[in-house]
Amino acid sequence: MQNLRSIEVPDMSGKVVLITGAGRGIGAELARLLCDRGARVYAGIQPATKAEALPDGVTVLSLDVTQQCDADAAMMQIAAEAGHLDVLVNNAGVIAPIGPLPSVSPESLGAAFAVNVMGVQRMVLAALPLLKASKGAAINAGTGAATTPMEGWTAYCSTKAAAQMLTRMMDKELTPHGVRSFFVGIPPTDTNMQGAIRVSGLNPVSQIPKENLVHPAVPASCIAWLCASYASMPPDPLLDVRQDLFRSMMQPSP
Repeated sequence: MQNLRSIEVPDMSGKVVLITGAGRGIGAELARLLCDRGARVYAGIQPATKAEALPDGVTVLSLDVTQQCDADAAMMQIAAEAGHLDVLVNNAGVIAPIGPLPSVSPESLGAAFAVNVMGVQRMVLAALPLLKASKGAAINAGTGAATTPMEGWTAYCSTKAAAQMLTRMMDKELTPHGVRSFFVGIPPTDTNMQGAIRVSGLNPVSQIPKENLVHPAVPASCIAWLCASYASMPPDPLLDVRQDLFRSMMQPSP
């Protein structure tokens, strides 16, 4: 899609990164990439997830972002083992429920907010002491759905819009404490979430042929690059994989 390709990621030796939703898709790809570049990676995986294989150098944490005890336990383990945390990547997210607005119950909408919004805030607050100490960053996985209403995506569009504003508030209030915050827009990518979208048959995104979707390695490489480069970024928390910032680093096809 749109000739998007992976970018080169700088050496990450000495950096400690926690990724939520790291069991599969973009999160798992990011964990593998960061580990390969020398980072100490903690992969937070929701217990019910059928996870992909990760390298031996990645530390797997049982982490449900809707549970405060899991968030606290993750930070305690990282502090005890690594001594610091440079980057928190809030990648965990849900697309469900998918369907017309009248079919979305308040309870199911609340469940989506619990992961996509409150889960982000919970993890940021839990990580904040470590991030302040390291002058680190929180990187939140974003989407164009945060600003574009899409048929059948009441829950996803609403929660991602809230997550984008939450990121902007983080940028406003945490930057003075040395903590950077980013919301990285990710194009339609070949993941299990996109599979659920395709099955729904709702809105144009569900009609994108699988072969035209972005490979998970592309957004993973952009987020990995940001994990290494956040300190030198201009003061704008809203980024997108399709922006010139990343396109300029994408190597042309042979």
